[in-house]
This record gives sequence, C-alpha cells and structure tokens, in this order.
Amino acid sequence: MFTHLKVLTLLCVEESSETQALYRAIFGNIVKDIVCARSAHEGLEIYHEKSVDIIISAYELSDENGLEMMRRIREEDKETPLVLVSTLNDIKIIVDALRAGVNNFVAKPIVKSELLNAISEAGKLLIVSRLMAQKKCKELQNITSKDEYNTYQEKLAFDKELNILKNDFYYKMVDTNGITLIDFMYQPLDMMSGDAYSVRKVDDNRTFYLLVDGMGKGLSASLTSMIMTSFVNHLVDKMIRYESFSLDILLQESMEYIQPILLEEESLSIDYILFDHYYKKLHYAKFSMPSFLLQTQADTIEKIKSNNPPLSKWTSSYSIDQYDIKNINKFLFYSDGLVENKIKNSKLTYASKIEEDFKNSFTKGEMRENFLEKIQEQEDDVTMIFIHNLSVENAHKEEKFFETSFEAVEEASLWFEERLGKLFEPKLAIVFNELMMNAYEHGNLGLTSKEKHKLLEDDEYIEKLLELEEGCEKKISVEISQITFEKTVYVTTQISDEGEGFDTEILSSIFRNKAAYNGRGVFVSRKNSMGIYYNDKANKVLFVHKLPI
Repeated sequence: MFTHLKVLTLLCVEESSETQALYRAIFGNIVKDIVCARSAHEGLEIYHEKSVDIIISAYELSDENGLEMMRRIREEDKETPLVLVSTLNDIKIIVDALRAGVNNFVAKPIVKSELLNAISEAGKLLIVSRLMAQKKCKELQNITSKDEYNTYQEKLAFDKELNILKNDFYYKMVDTNGITLIDFMYQPLDMMSGDAYSVRKVDDNRTFYLLVDGMGKGLSASLTSMIMTSFVNHLVDKMIRYESFSLDILLQESMEYIQPILLEEESLSIDYILFDHYYKKLHYAKFSMPSFLLQTQADTIEKIKSNNPPLSKWTSSYSIDQYDIKNINKFLFYSDGLVENKIKNSKLTYASKIEEDFKNSFTKGEMRENFLEKIQEQEDDVTMIFIHNLSVENAHKEEKFFETSFEAVEEASLWFEERLGKLFEPKLAIVFNELMMNAYEHGNLGLTSKEKHKLLEDDEYIEKLLELEEGCEKKISVEISQITFEKTVYVTTQISDEGEGFDTEILSSIFRNKAAYNGRGVFVSRKNSMGIYYNDKANKVLFVHKLPI
C-alpha cells in the first residue's frame, strides 16, 4: 500500500521528542530515510543541505511557526509536498496554508491512519510530478511508456474515487434490534465511474444512503458524481459532528452547490435515502433513479418509484416522501447500470429478471451471482446496496461458551462440526477455525498481528499463548442459527469474544489488496463463506453459509 514511499526521504520538523519518536516508529520501515529538525531554522538548513522529498512540520514552533517556514520553501520550490500538523482548527490558518502552497493537513492529537494517508497522498503527488518531469528516480523508470503512465494515472484516480466513497458499514452488521446485513456492489465499467455511493451512520437510530449516477459516460459524468458525493459527505460529516442532521437541508445545500457546476445539458440521477429505524420510516428523494425494491414479510415485492425528475442546472424544487417499513425484511437500491444489461440469448434486459432474483437472494453475493449468470456482458457502471433484516425470531438456535485456551478452540471446532452433522463441509471448518483463532489470540488474549509474526519468527508463539492463557477468565461464545428462506436453509454462525475489538477500517485495505493480504484469516474467511460481518466494536463476527439442498 505504501511501496511508493520506499524511495523517498521524509523531513520532520517537530520540537517534541515524543512526536519525533512517533514519526520514526510509524515511518521507519516505510520510507527510505527520516530526518528530524527541532526548529524552523534547523528545518530550513536541512532542507537546503540534504535531499528531502516530503516535509511534515508542526505549526507551533518556538522560533517561527511552521507555516512561515513552508512559505519560504514554496517560494523557491514548487514541487516538494508540504504537510502541516496543528492543534489549531482556525479557518484563517487553513486558508493561509492553502495560499502558501501546503498540500495537506493533519490535526493533533495525531491519528496514525490520517498521518499515513496524508504522507501517502503526498508521496503519490510527488511521484506523479516527477513522472511529468521525465522521472528523476531510477525506481520510477519502469513507468516510461505513455500507456503505462496513463494506467498509473487512472489507478491514482480510482484510488481517489474509493477514498471519496464513504462506507460506515463496510463488512459490518447491525445487531441492536435483531440482525441486519448490509452489503454493497460497486463495479465500474472503466476505471473512472459515473456511479458513486455513500453510506453513513447518522446516529444509533438513523442511517443515510446516497446513490449518484452521472448521466452520460466518460470523465465529465465521473467528475460530476465524485464532486457531488464528496460535498454531500462533507455536509453529513458536519451534521453528524454537530448532531444536526436534516435531509431537507442536505438536499438544499447540495443542490445549491452542484447546480453552478453542471453543464447546461447535464443532469444527475440521484437517491437521497434516510432510514429512521426507531420510527420504522424510510424518507427519500429520488431524482429519476430506478425503483427501490422492498420485500415484505409476506414475501411480496413492493416498488418505490422516483418522486423527482433528474437533477439539473434548472431544478428549482424537490419532494421528500416517506414509507412505512415496519413489515419490510429486504431492500435493494441500485443504479440503472444493473437493469440495462442485455440478457444472454434474448432481447430482454436484466430489468425483466431483477425482481425474481432479488426475491430469491439471501445475500448480495447470491444477487450478484444471479446477475452475472444471466447477462451477456456488463455494459455500464453497476452500483447496488442490498439490505437484509434477518428473521431470527423463529430460527433454530444453539449457543455454547468456551474457555480461552488452545484446547477450547479445538473443542469448539469439534462441537461446530457435530452440530452441522452430515451438512458439514470442509470449507466451513476453514472459516470457523480462522475466526475462532482470531477471537482467541487477537480478541481475548490481545495479541496483535505484529506481535504474532515476531513470535512466530522467534519460535516463541506457542509458549507466549500458553503464558497469556494463564489467569484469563474471558469466554468465547458461539451461536449457530438456522434460518429458512425461500425454502432454503441458511446458517449464521456468530463468534463473540470479550476483547477490545479492532478498527474495521483495516478491512478496506485487506479486501482491496488481495494479493498483498492473501492468507490473512479474515480474507480466507470471506472467500470460503457467503459473507462475514462484524459488529461496531468488532469483537463479534457473523458468517453465513447455505446448506446444500
């Protein structure tokens, strides 16, 4: 993920020894070299004497603030990326920094992921700049041809798209009132997509969904979708921060923002969707998007059609409607790229099959398989959000608690296999054992991946586990539920530990970089099941499989 930083030298201007040590700990194995300075004066001296590629500086320095130092550097150097770190959240400082040519900002107290992203983006910016200047480093000489350069640029653009698409439920379940599985399919036809989406947790009772489809194809449609999604996310972030979310204001502000940007002939298809789980209401404003599909508890399919025309430069009003969802089990939101694909050996499109496939699909994975099996080829960007409120009230359940020990992990595996009996499949053992071991070593014993790898290298892994087991009174629970859906039996297995959990943001990196992470337990588990889902704290994981008919 950060291989592009391996050839770069980082200059850190920071008075605090603790922060300098933090920089060295984070970037020591990522960049080529780290050089530290304790003042703006020393930072300028090192900049002029040594070859540095990226500069990160605190704003608060005793001799001169870091922004003044960066302004001097920028007067003679337009290329070197500059990253400013500050405890202040003053809009004037930010404006001054932008005018001075600062490339990125990091707030104190420092969050590791934000710092890594800032330096990573700075490194990409520098690499692109050097590529355009005919490559100064030997490490970049393999990107010489026009086609390779364009591919690299497209990859950077697509990475930026993925950063814009915010998903607060990436491989997560909602388990406050029953269990809700939320799944996504984002499959652009090309690198630059005209589709975009965002899913945000507003609070414990409300969830916001955005789907955007830029009318037309190519770069213009992609830019419009990404600009709109980025701005909406910005507004949602502010509303969440100040606990003032309003769907009406969100519509007003985002329309006012995007309309001057739209070309005269251009328009947007867009869904604004707000779930109110407490009152069981769905509030929506649909601008010429395909109908929502909703499956009732009685297994009928209901449709919600658009209540607004396409959003254009001239749109002056809009409607927000609501729908009672207390009897709805499943939801499907999607862009028109899903339904406009031609069916194999037919003149019909997938629109003729979507309701049947939605009704018969337990997860997004099954829906996606049905879609890909039926279409001739993908003809447009496809975005799909699939939500299933599992009917677990009448499900057959079995639960057992296990100690935190190697022997208990083996005991749990045997118990799991016995419970499934003849329906047990070897791949299920892979999933169960991987997730059970995660609950045991990473969850209850608190062993980090880095510590585990070091112990394995030193051949001290087993001894350390046995040491940590002593006195550990935490339990691991396993709950198996059988759910009958459309005459097929599905099994959900939940494994819960009593550990601190982890930041599920790492799942995004794991699943986007399969080659780098192949072999990781979480990746193997997803690959061998119909899906894995974590709770908010990430100390409970659920996986789904279908029993053979």
